[in-house]
Amino acid sequence: MTLNTIRIAVPADLDEKIANETTSWNDGQKVARVWKKDAAVWQNEDEASWLGWLDIVEEELARADRYKAFHQDVEAAGFKNVLLMGMGGSSLCPEVLGITFGNTNFHILDSTVPARIKAVEALIDIDDTLFIVASKSGSTLEPNCFLQYFFDIVATRKGRENAGKQFVAITDPGSKLEKIAKDDGFRYIFDGKPSIGGRFSALSAFGMTAAASMGINVEAFLTHSQTMVDACRTGSVSENPGAHLGVLLGTCQRNDRDKLTLHLSPEFYDLGAWLEQLIAESTGKHGIAIIPVDREPLEGVSTYGNDRVFAFIGPNDDANLDAQFDEFSAFGHPSIRIGIDSPDLLGQEFFRWEFATAVAGSIMGINPFNQPDVESAKVEARKLTDEYEKAGKLPEEDPFFEGDGFKLFAPPEYAKKLSDSVTEKSVPALLVAHFDAIGKGDYFALLAFIEMSSANEQHLQAIREKVLRSTRPATCLGFGPRFLHSTGQAYKGGGNNGVFLQITGDDALDIAVPGQKYTFGVVKDAQARGDYQVLADRGRRVLRVHIGAEIENGLKKLFSMIG
Repeated sequence: MTLNTIRIAVPADLDEKIANETTSWNDGQKVARVWKKDAAVWQNEDEASWLGWLDIVEEELARADRYKAFHQDVEAAGFKNVLLMGMGGSSLCPEVLGITFGNTNFHILDSTVPARIKAVEALIDIDDTLFIVASKSGSTLEPNCFLQYFFDIVATRKGRENAGKQFVAITDPGSKLEKIAKDDGFRYIFDGKPSIGGRFSALSAFGMTAAASMGINVEAFLTHSQTMVDACRTGSVSENPGAHLGVLLGTCQRNDRDKLTLHLSPEFYDLGAWLEQLIAESTGKHGIAIIPVDREPLEGVSTYGNDRVFAFIGPNDDANLDAQFDEFSAFGHPSIRIGIDSPDLLGQEFFRWEFATAVAGSIMGINPFNQPDVESAKVEARKLTDEYEKAGKLPEEDPFFEGDGFKLFAPPEYAKKLSDSVTEKSVPALLVAHFDAIGKGDYFALLAFIEMSSANEQHLQAIREKVLRSTRPATCLGFGPRFLHSTGQAYKGGGNNGVFLQITGDDALDIAVPGQKYTFGVVKDAQARGDYQVLADRGRRVLRVHIGAEIENGLKKLFSMIG
């Protein structure tokens, strides 16, 4: 069976350190200890309880017939579209599979922005759509709101007693969602495995149910994946494709190369979104992180500092990727070249990077399986939605500056610093002051709580590229609330080397959440405010720009103000 390839090149100053770490792992038989689920490989906390992903491929292969039957049922029932509703690990792998396999009838909803919900709704025919709601805990706010919204629509059209026939749940046994699914007569309920965290769940029911729904041969996909699983059992690090990568990533992070720049071929571009979550949420805590940099344009090799690792991922016969790997490694940047020749082999990369992330976390001295700072933003958002339920409105906000149709918000001390650094207060001047805060070793993250559309993404990418070329930091771009379940952990729990520009706007239309007083727009606003508040509480350099209701015009105007 074909195994995806990997080549690694490192500069001389890291070569000895990686060799020493490799020796430590080999002498300590740490790969074998990972497979024995020895928590002492990490921090000896609860890690052993979160290693179910090591064995999941074999377990899912034993259930392959159920996935085959599920697909046959979907076909026989005449469903023309599938809409998967989830967040983070519950939706990112399905998104990668849908895009990489070119399935245009498979859709993802992972946004509470009303305009995005309506845009997704317009892509489907409600009567011919199978709705999959995916939530490990069964209590995640966003998927539950999505479920309430679409179940209400289907129930209105077909009767509540029949609505469940169009719904599938993927959730851990005993969850609130499982009870709802049973009570409402869902077509299928697929069990997650409690010992697998969301971002390590790609090869579990959360990824394979989605794969089956779109007609991917799950048995063949998992059989290909098993080849990488077997290779990652090899005790020698240099011969183990997951451990080899993990030792590189962990050692580089400990030596200040903490930005992993992902450069993927067009065929596999969306894999970067999944890698972002896996790496950022696993490694970003206790004041350290590996910051994944996805979809940033590749600049000249000499423009980058000594804080980056580069990964070039795509087909083995991609001469352009080979040339870039050769150029960047020759210049002295740690570089990775992964060869993957077919979407059927994606599962190998899911497992390789999961194993590598676990290894890197051990070297970094953290527990890679928890996500304490994701919860902090949820808590703040929940406070605000509770306040709305009581008062009928969100608390008032006071910008520290207002002009040109924009409102600017920043933590008090940082707002004063920005204001004191400009001769005359204006939005362009304060933006310049904010970007001037970016220093050596920092990264810049653009956090946009607006509709995730191709037009908005193009405008945000243009802003990102302007900042990249003017100040030369690593740059990140995320749509909220999606990134809250992904890179948001690293932004809050990692080192204080991020400079953040949060963008919010008003909703031209809003949508009620059935059974709740709050709307989707209120949920989105509460999530944006909660994210901002936690960043502020952590002493981050964060500036929020509220651009009003005309989002596209606001983005164009913002772009024009950035020097």
